Formats: sequence, structure tokens, C-alpha cells
Amino acid sequence: MHERSSVAELVSSLREELNRYSPGGKLPSSRALVERFRVSPVTVSRAVAQLAAEGLVVTRPGSGAFRAEDRTDVPAPGDTSWQEVSLSGDSGPEVVPRTVDASGVLVTLAAPRPGVIEFNGGYLHTSLQPERAMSDALARAGRRPGAWGRPPTDGLSELRAWFAREIGGTLTGADVLITAGGQSALATALRALAPPGAPVLVESPTYPGMLAAARATGLRPVPVPVDTDGVRPDLLAAAFRATGARLFVCQPLFQNPTGAVLGPDRRAQIVRTAREAGAFVVEDDFARRLAHADSGPLPEPLVAHDRDGVVVHVRSLTKVTSPSLRVGALAARGPVLERLRAIQVVDSFFVPRPLQEAALELVGSPAWGRHLRAVAAELGSRRTAITAAVRSRLPELALPHVPSGGGSLWLRLPGPGAEEPALVSAALRAGVAVAPGRPYHCAEPPAGHIRLSFAAVAGPVEIAEGVRRLRTACDELFDRQGPTDSLRA
Repeated sequence: MHERSSVAELVSSLREELNRYSPGGKLPSSRALVERFRVSPVTVSRAVAQLAAEGLVVTRPGSGAFRAEDRTDVPAPGDTSWQEVSLSGDSGPEVVPRTVDASGVLVTLAAPRPGVIEFNGGYLHTSLQPERAMSDALARAGRRPGAWGRPPTDGLSELRAWFAREIGGTLTGADVLITAGGQSALATALRALAPPGAPVLVESPTYPGMLAAARATGLRPVPVPVDTDGVRPDLLAAAFRATGARLFVCQPLFQNPTGAVLGPDRRAQIVRTAREAGAFVVEDDFARRLAHADSGPLPEPLVAHDRDGVVVHVRSLTKVTSPSLRVGALAARGPVLERLRAIQVVDSFFVPRPLQEAALELVGSPAWGRHLRAVAAELGSRRTAITAAVRSRLPELALPHVPSGGGSLWLRLPGPGAEEPALVSAALRAGVAVAPGRPYHCAEPPAGHIRLSFAAVAGPVEIAEGVRRLRTACDELFDRQGPTDSLRA
């Protein structure tokens, strides 16, 4: 029997037999399956990985495969009829030019010159990426039946179902579209939910890539300040009233760049405020798999408890794997899903099937859990190292919040915002690249800031050296400016 067809047939046979096992019941060993079905161990491994990706079985390294627990929490659908009014409100202000400024994005995408420590990076260092697991997954994916054919425009059903389970709540695969990473999902959502010229409420500060996408779409970002508990609900409500906006974009978990987590008492309030304004909330949940080992239980996504379709959820595999594994998802309920689908098809037709198949292979393999645990432990360790180094060697840079997830610190400069570009330039001369804070604001920032990424560097040794070089840059700026207006104020 051909290897490709044998995997599909074994999956079909095992799927039919799962009802014979109670939830949590152990399946036969790989050796028993090899003997019974007369297939190779590789075929058994691929079949079990596919069932795991479908949520039918759970694999435990060293113990075997077990039938997954059944889902029973499926409440009645909510009321999404309000969306017809919101989605038809396209006769807003006069159309404005769509300017594209990618400078804030390029800061984290451009590779620094050799010898420069990359405190400005936006992705995991190669030592934290699951390169072997991804290579193996891609090789297996290329041998899947139909792997090089045309996929469904919404994405592979197995992958959509996996994302729905990851997001949680009552979402199903039918509520999910597969996208080419989180940035593509954000751009699609912005185009779908607000007409050119319209205001869009955004956290301040916030992710520069989202601001660039909004402006490229012709939208007018309006800032809503955040504190250590996330966006301020009182100011959000005031911004909705003042602007008539129909869209708010937020990062409730490990917000970029501050690392803040939206407070438990604010979560329902944010969704309720948007619902009362007839507006959508785009929830960019980019950092859920970047939680540190000591972060404790994470709050569920806003979309998990939103039955009325207020929240459009963005999720991606890219941040926790590799910049080139550009596989993400949009999740939504109600008529808005059709608009998101139409824009996605027009923009890109579909995400390449081999990449989707590789993603399925990766998340269904035993290596996936090991990778997530390793990243959580390593990011927590690096955060501790860089926090201690900054507080010891750079006491004049304020660190108002130490994050328990994500990969960066947000530092406030003591002087005026004009010092920010000077410090960034001095740091580069000293051999360390840092991200300036200005691109994270859509209006005049209240102070100068820099963002330091500890996820993009090699480890504690490089962190210590990077902070030492940044100290050199601060000293250079101090010597040039004099004691009255320096960073040593």
C-alpha cells in the first residue's frame, strides 16, 4: 500500500474506532498498531499526529496516545443582527489619502549589521525557534496526499478546527479563516471593519505594524491611553462618544510594547462599551504562546465569552515559531465573517497548502509541547536577567511594568522626547540596536521611550553585554549634553 494513502486510511480507521474508548482512555501502542494494520512506524506516527491536530486524541511523550475529552459546552448562538447596522455605516467622513509609512515596522524587521546586538528584534532568536521540528514537519507535510494542490480558500478544515480549539470558548472551525500570519489578519480586519477616512480607536502606545496598516487603509488612528492594567475603559468610552468610531483595536494579553494584561474588571466592560457604540473590537492575541513559565493562569480571550460577534480575534503561529511560518487565523461570528472572507480571497486567494500542512504536522507532534515549555522557561529567565541588568546599570530609565509574557521591556526616558532619537543613534554607535518609542504612538507621545527585546538575542551573556553597551550610549549622551539636561537628571 502506498505510504500516502496508508496514512489517510489509518486515520480513517482509528477515527471510527475512537468511540470504543472512553474519554481519557489509552489507545493501543504504536507497535500494536504497526502489527495490526501492517503499516510502518512512520505511518502510525503521522496518523496519530493528525488525530491530535484534530483534537480527537492527546499524545503524552513516554505514555502514548489517549482519546481526548468530549466537548459539551455549546450554548445557544448569540444575537449578531446588530452587525448589519454597523457594517453598513460606510458613508462617513471624506476619504483621506492612504499613506504608507513602514518605518516603525522595519525597525524590528531589518537585520542589524554584524556585531550589533539586536535589542530591537521582533521575533524569537534562532536558538529559541523549533527549527528541527519545523523541518521535520515540512518534510512530512510535503508527502501528505494532495499537499501541493489547491486548498480551500478558508483554509484546511483541520487547521481551522485546531485554531478554534486553541482560541477556546464556543468557537468552531466554521468561525475561523486561515491567514498568512497575524499582520495579514490585522490588515484584512481593518479593511473589513471601517471605511477609508473613518476613525479607528487604538491603544496608546501600540504595535507600529497595526498603525501602518490602518493608515495604509486610509483610516485615522485615535489614541486611547493604557496603564499597567491595559486600556482605560473611561477613556475608551469617551473616545467612542467623541469620534463616532466603529472599531477599536487592542492587545489584551501582554500588550506590545508595554507588556500589560487587561485587568479582569475591565475585560467585559471593554466589550460592553464597544457593543453599546455599535462597534467592533479587534483582539490581537499575538503573545498568548509567549507567556513566561511563572505567568500563572492566563485570562481567556475576549472572544471566548462574546456571543454577539463584537470581537474579531487575531491569532498567529509566527511569533512562537519562526518569522517564515506565516500561518495565522481570524475568528469572528455573524455577517462580518463573510466580509472578512471576501477581502482575504481578493487579496491572496489562499494561504499555500504546504505551509498549512506543515503547521498541522508541527502542532500535532510531541515536539510542539516540548517547544512551548522551553520557550516559556527561557523567556522567563531572560526577562529576569534583563530586568536585573537594566535596574542595576540603567537606573535612570524607568521600568513601570515587568511583564510576565512577551519578549520585550518598555522603558521611559527621564528627559524630553527629543532625547529619544539621540539615544537610539548613540546606542547603535555603541553596538546595540534598540527600538525607538515614537513609532508606537499615533499622536505626540507623553515622553521618550525605547523598547528592548530580550527574545531576539542569544541569551543572558548577550543581554548583559547589550545593557553594558547601552550604558555606554547613555554616558556618551550625558557627556555631550552636560549635567543639566542629560539622561542622568
